[in-house]
Amino acid sequence: MTDSNPDIEISRRRLLGTVGAAGAAGLALGAAGGALAHSALADSGSGSTTGATGSLSSLGATQVAFHGDHQAGITTPLQAKGHLVAFDLTPGAGRTEASALLRRWSDTARRLMAGEPSATSDSGIALDAGPSSLTVTFGFGHSFFERTGLTARRPSALDPLPDFSSDRLDAQRSNGDLWVQIGSDDGLVAFHALRALQKDAGDAARVRWQMNGFNRSPGATGTPMTARNLMGQIDGTGNPKPSQPDFDKRIFVPSAGPGPAEHAWMAGGSYAVVRRIRMLLDDWDKQSLAQQEQVIGRTKATGAPLTGGTETTKMALDKFGADGKPVIPSNAHARISAPEQNGGAAMLRRPFSFHDGIGSDGAPDAGLLFVCWQADPLRGFVPVQRKLDRGDALSEFIRHESSGLYAVPPGPRSGEYVGQRLLEG
Repeated sequence: MTDSNPDIEISRRRLLGTVGAAGAAGLALGAAGGALAHSALADSGSGSTTGATGSLSSLGATQVAFHGDHQAGITTPLQAKGHLVAFDLTPGAGRTEASALLRRWSDTARRLMAGEPSATSDSGIALDAGPSSLTVTFGFGHSFFERTGLTARRPSALDPLPDFSSDRLDAQRSNGDLWVQIGSDDGLVAFHALRALQKDAGDAARVRWQMNGFNRSPGATGTPMTARNLMGQIDGTGNPKPSQPDFDKRIFVPSAGPGPAEHAWMAGGSYAVVRRIRMLLDDWDKQSLAQQEQVIGRTKATGAPLTGGTETTKMALDKFGADGKPVIPSNAHARISAPEQNGGAAMLRRPFSFHDGIGSDGAPDAGLLFVCWQADPLRGFVPVQRKLDRGDALSEFIRHESSGLYAVPPGPRSGEYVGQRLLEG
């Protein structure tokens, strides 16, 4: 049921009029930024007249900048709803068509992220909604460079990932010429962006695969906290933090790094590894709490390491119990994936959960749309996954079903479209 009270309605255009100062400043607003946007609405004096007045909560008003050094959706806080979609260029489409497509997509993403309707035949799906932290992120797959005649400009970091023994990959749901990540704190706003970009593809590209995800909604917990996955585990404790001095070095391609000049278009960009990881939830739920915590190496309730403390306490990997065994088992997921166990290899994990119904065996088709970001996947994802592949206790309860690796160029400058430095450089 919808509420037709005009006092709680606000048009997307009016929203921009009240928070436009923040948007024009190019701010990517997080939780604190949402409060600023909400304050701007309250201070504008709107909400007391008839018609499209009302005021959005900070959740609806929060806006993320399209332009910037890096694309949105990488360091943006986790969003409640998401879509991952890969496209293949159609037969006969090449560099010219790809350039025109990225120009259309960039214009649509810029408009929608600002809370405006798309330029052509807007569907009205998100009518009356604010930006709701919408982000749209674009990347190029390995095959994109052959299709566009740009193989000389394809970075070696985009070489295909190695095979892993635990992989059970569906080729039809893997890879792709182009990859798009959509995130928002409102489901209709996210779907609106998905439909708009699909229509923008026109005759230039066709959907190869598409997946839908979700996270906990902002404000659902009493205090901000690390998200939980569908196993009930706090997930993302070990993520590198923007406050760390080497964060940018780990996550973003340096502006003056090694490699040929042909790859300079990736400066400020990042590489996304995308994996659909099915969780065997029925098998997991049969384990006792103590068994689950031994598999992970952390307590389920708080995320603290089994060696004690809080979620952020450093794991005491050399601590042994009275039985002479490590308190955090040698095959515990948290131990094996820890940066100190992998030569400092780190990646920024920013996943969505998924649930695609109940299978014919009665088990939920559910798990994690794993998305991780790094400056070089050969120094980030690959060494960690190789170690997990050899002896992670969690492997018994998960199945890697699809995979993709994408070069995500830097954020566009004002007046520029995403990927322009590659396609027109």
